[in-house]
Amino acid sequence: MVPANLSPSHDDGVKPLGLAYLVGRLDHVLNKRLRDCLAPFGLSVSQYTALSVFRAQGALSNAQLAVRTMISPQSANEMVKTMEVQGWIERNPDPTHGRIIQISLTERGQAILRECDAKVRAVEMVMFPDMKDEERARLHAQLRAAVRAMSLEGI
Repeated sequence: MVPANLSPSHDDGVKPLGLAYLVGRLDHVLNKRLRDCLAPFGLSVSQYTALSVFRAQGALSNAQLAVRTMISPQSANEMVKTMEVQGWIERNPDPTHGRIIQISLTERGQAILRECDAKVRAVEMVMFPDMKDEERARLHAQLRAAVRAMSLEGI
């Protein structure tokens, strides 16, 4: 007979906490909510993310955009073409490197982003409706730290 404290079901500190599962579920549900709130504006989640990245980072190359939006360079290239046709972004040659094209937000891109920001903010608020601002700031910092800790080199 195996003592109760050594039984196979005993939690010896090796069993996962379930955080990966919960983050995965949250990612799935959050993406659905974001798709639903951005669709009326004609934006995908990736496009909204890209426009937000341009707002925060300024001009970027296609390769930099792909890394920051977590999509392949090929997908980023297709997305850039679509966003350029919509007039949300513009492409210009990098002044210091002739082969690099810098992509930046246009006024129209900034306007569509502002329209969508309130909808995205509302989705974010649904996740933690009772959380105080300082708790949100702490969670934001913890999530950023988790992303840094889990990131592959160069991402």
